[in-house]
Amino acid sequence: MVSRPKIGIIGFSDGEPAVHEQLKAIVQKQVDSIVAEVNALDVMDLVTASTLVNSPATAKTTALEMIAQGVDGVIFSYGVFSFPNFSAIAAQFLKMPCLLMANLNPDWPGMVSMLASGGALNQLGIQHFRAAGDIHDPEVRDKVVSFARSAHVVGKLRGSTYGLVGGRSLGMYSATVSMQDWQQKFGIDVEHVDQSEIVRLAEEVPADKVEKAFAWLTENVKEIRYDGVQLTPDKLKRQIRHYEATKRLAAEKSLDFVGVKCHYELSRHHCTQCISAAFMNDPYDWDGPKEPMAFACEADSDAGLTMQILKLLTDSPVLFMDVRHWDAERGVMVFCNCGSESTYYATGSDDYKANLGKTTLYPALGIYSGGGCHVNLMTHAGKATIARLCRKNGAYRMTMFDAEFVELPDEVMKETTEEWPHVFAKLPFDYRKFIDKFDANHCHAVYGSHIEDISKVCAMLGIELDILSA
Repeated sequence: MVSRPKIGIIGFSDGEPAVHEQLKAIVQKQVDSIVAEVNALDVMDLVTASTLVNSPATAKTTALEMIAQGVDGVIFSYGVFSFPNFSAIAAQFLKMPCLLMANLNPDWPGMVSMLASGGALNQLGIQHFRAAGDIHDPEVRDKVVSFARSAHVVGKLRGSTYGLVGGRSLGMYSATVSMQDWQQKFGIDVEHVDQSEIVRLAEEVPADKVEKAFAWLTENVKEIRYDGVQLTPDKLKRQIRHYEATKRLAAEKSLDFVGVKCHYELSRHHCTQCISAAFMNDPYDWDGPKEPMAFACEADSDAGLTMQILKLLTDSPVLFMDVRHWDAERGVMVFCNCGSESTYYATGSDDYKANLGKTTLYPALGIYSGGGCHVNLMTHAGKATIARLCRKNGAYRMTMFDAEFVELPDEVMKETTEEWPHVFAKLPFDYRKFIDKFDANHCHAVYGSHIEDISKVCAMLGIELDILSA
């Protein structure tokens, strides 16, 4: 079920009681105007403060009221001049994203109040955002909606749990994180689970559930290329069991997103986790429609966090990709990761039949001696945003850019590893800029252009931006 942003709104008035009584109708009128316009959009839930702020005491009580209501962020509305210390007090209690709004009204100094209050917040080091103008102006409305979406992401991250199944994979420093840093910076708890739990719980999956999944895959995928060694019906059923075990782990431990090590304990001695990577990220499986869960291969935790941010922002599955090759002849960056990607990306729709009709299950490569399948598909063409959280000297930055996914003949996949899923992307700049600047072997993507919203999320989280462009 898609959750909506929950945003509070507080009207700020003059601190002199007699003046407040004279002006409170003007302050309330602006609050009501914002509420009416935003409610008409029907994209978020608004919580209106029970009183206007005209004193330090009401600044505190309205802030606490918003916290009790569980809002993701708060709009500060200025219709007249309000003492800036009221905004500072409220923001200090809230400790959540705030959007300062003032109408362009020459009759009353709401703009004066917004700028004075914004200056106070900046002096205190309190991050905030601003939207000046009539709420009926589409540009102003868009700023409010973008703020709400971004604040919702930050709010959903806070108090969430990441399931780290296994430890560092293949010696990748860029895949490991500090649980203390995550808790302090994002409010995310890291629950460490041993991979043996997947193996143990896999044996408890009922046989009829396995057979149902096996029949569903057999009926719907384009082809299953059994080879009698790496990929057999029994090994595919083992992968199904591992997927069901991972789902159970996530449910029982209340995990919001996960990363699974796989290599090499599971991939060489049990089976690859490719079915899990595909269908955890998908909006469906053999049991019907479901919410996608961000699943990062190779326990790449920064990948998982990037994917969770993109998922919360767009309410869609997210791509996990390896940066594989620059194809100079065709002018495309080739992304080709070892196991699988969400099958949603075969068409970019929730139609599982259409997506699986373009999906082939190949035998796992020989280096993964546990066997099973790799999930192959070519990503559907479309505009996309590619992003990745990277770190330098421990400080996070979000590297991102817009790209154009294109489709090429299937034979082109044989030039890399045809068993694996492929993304072919046209970059809006010289590919060498990407190679020189990017600090991970994995990156992630969703359809559409989301640079502005991701930038707001990063500002709210104190993450530096690295936007690549021509």
